[in-house]
Amino acid sequence: MKALKNSRLKLGRRPLLQMATGMGAVLAVMATPFSYANPSGGTIRIGMTASDIPITSGAPNSGFEGVRFTGMTLYDALVTWDLSVTDKPAPLVPHLATSWSVDPENPRVWIFNLRQGVKFHDGSDFNADAVVFNFEKIFDESAPHYDARQAAQVVARIPAFESIRKIDDYTVEITTKTPNSLLIYQLPFMFFSSPAHWEALGKDWAAFEADPSGTGPFMLDKLVPRERAELIPNPNYWDENRRAQAERIVLIPIPEGTTRSNALLSGQVDWIEAPPADTLPMLQNRGFTVTSNGYPHLWPWQFSFLEGSPWLDVRVRQAANLAIDREAIQALLGGNMVPARGILLPDDPAFGSPAFEVRYDPEAAKALLAEAGFGPDNPVKAKVLISASGSGQMQPLTMNELIQQQLAAVGIQVEYEVLIWETLFNNWRQGAADPASLGAHATNITFATHDPFAAMVRFVATSSKPPASLNWGHYSNPEVDALIEKLQTTFDAQENLAVYRQLHETLVEDAPFLFVGHDVGPRAMRKEVQGFAQAKSWFQDLTPVSLSN
Repeated sequence: MKALKNSRLKLGRRPLLQMATGMGAVLAVMATPFSYANPSGGTIRIGMTASDIPITSGAPNSGFEGVRFTGMTLYDALVTWDLSVTDKPAPLVPHLATSWSVDPENPRVWIFNLRQGVKFHDGSDFNADAVVFNFEKIFDESAPHYDARQAAQVVARIPAFESIRKIDDYTVEITTKTPNSLLIYQLPFMFFSSPAHWEALGKDWAAFEADPSGTGPFMLDKLVPRERAELIPNPNYWDENRRAQAERIVLIPIPEGTTRSNALLSGQVDWIEAPPADTLPMLQNRGFTVTSNGYPHLWPWQFSFLEGSPWLDVRVRQAANLAIDREAIQALLGGNMVPARGILLPDDPAFGSPAFEVRYDPEAAKALLAEAGFGPDNPVKAKVLISASGSGQMQPLTMNELIQQQLAAVGIQVEYEVLIWETLFNNWRQGAADPASLGAHATNITFATHDPFAAMVRFVATSSKPPASLNWGHYSNPEVDALIEKLQTTFDAQENLAVYRQLHETLVEDAPFLFVGHDVGPRAMRKEVQGFAQAKSWFQDLTPVSLSN
């Protein structure tokens, strides 16, 4: 493989600026003294892939890395994933809601019974009024506590929501726009901030971000934008089995992978997310612990279906998928990838038997391109938005360089526009038609595939076109829409699975994505870091983690 500097991959200045920002954050943390209220738990410094601290007011940005580090630590949701499970995809479990049911007479109506005795960090009560307040801050633009910044992170993740009302102090009723069996999968992204604390801070969400109050197992002690956030245990957390064990967690933005590895090697951090694949053997040889666990996740390109896009012809989309040597990309990553055969993992019960087989077959790719009117004198030309780093992005620069070479070998010429991760992620909601997309024909953003909504509906339903959700490419397929409607109105588990399987088969055949790989989430940490059990999930539980002396 050619060196990156000799590639046609256009990097520009942005990644270099990211590297400088990340190293500055590390040096700043090294110069910061820490107080130890509970020395036995230790202080764990984590190098994140983000270039800034994700929003701390209750609706994190920076993709699912934000959810992992400033969402699920400081806050709780009505339902969440059991991240103590490591041998199968993390299942949904009750959280701030103890139970829920769907009205058999009106399947648009869901009743949630709330957990009693839960306190926000400021000591105020979590109750039905707090739940309604938080839904209003996201969905009711006329509410005095509406926050457009938080709404931008959540609305696209809960498109089923229509309204909410309080039944009593510990019961709420949520009504969906249409009967929708998938609502329950959307609610883990709705976190709950303290209404009383917002009032006490002068009804100012910016002030709240600097001094947040949720119900989560951690509390924010210090926040320095672009440099660090320091989390400390919530000693009164309602779930005694999930009380935080570390004395302090320090989150440090280090977007460049090599910089993260160097920070770990030099003792500037204790834990890094997504170490570069070529550093993993060396890190292990030097005594660091490397963890991984395949999980429901897809590393794709999401194609544009706007007029003029080269991907409008299904033969071109299938040809691109046949041109990718996924085993070579897996080797590039040191084995830390599961080759994709569709949206879902190959062993997922809903994978099915698609008529189109995603495989490496460059000759078949060339034949399809020729059939579509392309050849050596008339190559397919495409521009793709990518990032230099980011949550779940694995190793986007090296992976995309190899993909660029593999596509060129069959007659598909690709140029890249490299964006800062947060800019690329925000553009996901803006869509391919937005000027911010720079006329690109695809975007490279990874996503979780742990449920039908997360894996498919938000990307491929016609109703999910921006700004409603994340159908970036404006894909529209009547057969897919009909299957989604059937899926949403089928509440029997086995029948729902059968429809979901058919939906996946249809999407693999229509290929609205370039299916590349599934992440295994490699992390590296000092051997003194104890208690971490890597779930088969994008999300991880930091509460059992501590640093031994």
